[in-house]
Parts: sequence; structure tokens; C-alpha cells
Amino acid sequence: MLAFGSAVEPYRAANLTASKELYRWTFLSENGAPVTAGNGLVVNPDRAPAPDDRFDRIFVCGGVHTRNYKPDGTIRWLQQQAHAGAAVGSISTGTWLLANAGLLSGRRCTIHWQGLDAFREAFPDVKADPSVYVLENNRFTCCGGTGALDMMVHLIAEDYGDDVVTDVCTWLFHDRVRISTDVQGVAQHTALARKSPKLAAAFRVMATHIEDRLTPGEISQRIGVSQRQLERLFQRHLQCTPQQKYMDLRLQHARRLLLETSMPILDISIAAGFTSQSHFTKCYREKFDRTPRSERLGPNDDSSPAAHE
Repeated sequence: MLAFGSAVEPYRAANLTASKELYRWTFLSENGAPVTAGNGLVVNPDRAPAPDDRFDRIFVCGGVHTRNYKPDGTIRWLQQQAHAGAAVGSISTGTWLLANAGLLSGRRCTIHWQGLDAFREAFPDVKADPSVYVLENNRFTCCGGTGALDMMVHLIAEDYGDDVVTDVCTWLFHDRVRISTDVQGVAQHTALARKSPKLAAAFRVMATHIEDRLTPGEISQRIGVSQRQLERLFQRHLQCTPQQKYMDLRLQHARRLLLETSMPILDISIAAGFTSQSHFTKCYREKFDRTPRSERLGPNDDSSPAAHE
């Protein structure tokens, strides 16, 4: 609901502050029926999609279960609209629907961070990254939440210029507009950057090189410090070594793949930068107190160590 509202309100604010209709919008649902959001609020759409629709822009807003939502009629409608020249975008997990419609092949996009790893594995031909939003030609995608607001503000700037955007942001009390190169997880990066910009840079390098993991020397070279300096930074601010932090990132990545995809465990171990499945299993058990297999089977699996305590 936050992402949905953040997408609509900038357009409404543009109309209000300009004292004229700069934008008009139509709410659609698959069959025209009301849609209940995760927080219980109900959105009443105007109608269902129609074959003769002609929109300038279309945005698909997705929720928790969008990954498994593949309505043939809606997918065909999106394909027809894109073919007719409409710009097609997504909000949060709506990116799944665009990819299922074949509208993102070979393109850059983004999606809510929680589904990013699973999305990459499902659509290897799509260039998904953790940006807050991505605008590429006539495809627009954002991570959801307030990222939708930033994306819409960017589009309003392209349509009507900075003066209108200033009025919109003032109306919405939005005093810091993120750009498309900003990454999700900004709170964590900001906290690290406060401690040390080099520490935040090292964290970002690690997070973007999971499968093709780098050595501490390669990481330090990429951020412009010596390996000794890199080690001191991690000890001073995080009380761990770069290798320990890197391992934590890799195992968290593996856990998301175990829970969100059906990838074989061997493939997951490789995707997390392990050359041996047995080493992966050992490290995973040490981190989460359960094996990768028991993690996938769920909390009721009797083979997990916790089940025998």
C-alpha cells in the first residue's frame, strides 16, 4: 500500500500545485473487482483492462505473492499495450509480471530486495540490480516503498521540469529525492558510510561479488586502500575481519535462494561462492544452526539440529 500510494500521490500533488490537470489515471484490476492490500485496506478499481485501452504509461503494482501470479489475460494485455507504444513499468514485485510477459528481456530493471536473488535466477537474461529505481527507454521499475515516489518524481521532472518537481516535493515534504543509481539497503550503507566511506565502499564491492568472490587484496585494491588498512577498518568499526563479513553476506545470499527458489543446493552453493558443497553445508550449519537441506524443508524438519535438542 505504501508503494501504491507513493506512486499515485506525486501525480495528484502535481495537479494540485499546478492548479490544472497535468495527469489523469485509471485504476485497473484483473477482473475489475476490488483488491485488498496486505494491511487490509481495499482498493476499488475503475474497471478491468480492455483490448482497446490506450495509455501513455502503465504501472503494475505487486505485493508479496506476485512471483506466482501469472494471469494469461493480463500478460497478453500488457504485451499488446507495449506493442502499441505504451511505456510499461512496475512497482515493487510487479517486476515479476513484466518479466513473465517478456517485456524486460535484455534490459536493466530492479525489484524489491527480498526477491532480487530469486528474480535473477528465474530470469538470467534480465539485468536486475539493487537500484532504487531503473528507467530504461520505455520501461520503468522501482524497488517499492518510497522508491516509487522517487521514480515518479523523476518522471514528473522529465515531463514538466524542475519547478513542478520542487512544488510536488514541497507538498509531499519529500526533501531528498534519490537518483536511479542509489541502491536499496541505503540505511545500512548510510550507517557504514557514517563510520567510514571506505568501509561502505568495501561492503558494496562484497555485496556485488558473491558468486565470483574476491580476495581481501582485490577488495582493498578496488576501494583504494591497502589490505592492512582494510582489515583495520573492519576491526575498528565492525569488530570482525573482512573475510568474516564476506562470509556472512554469502551465507545470507544462499539462505534467500534456499527459501525463495527451487534451485538445487549444489547450484546454490556455487552461487554463494563455494567450490565445495560440503564446505558450504559446514559453514551454513555454523551460521544458522541447521543444514541447507533442513532450511529448505522448514522448521518442522526433524533432521535439523534444533529438533533434537
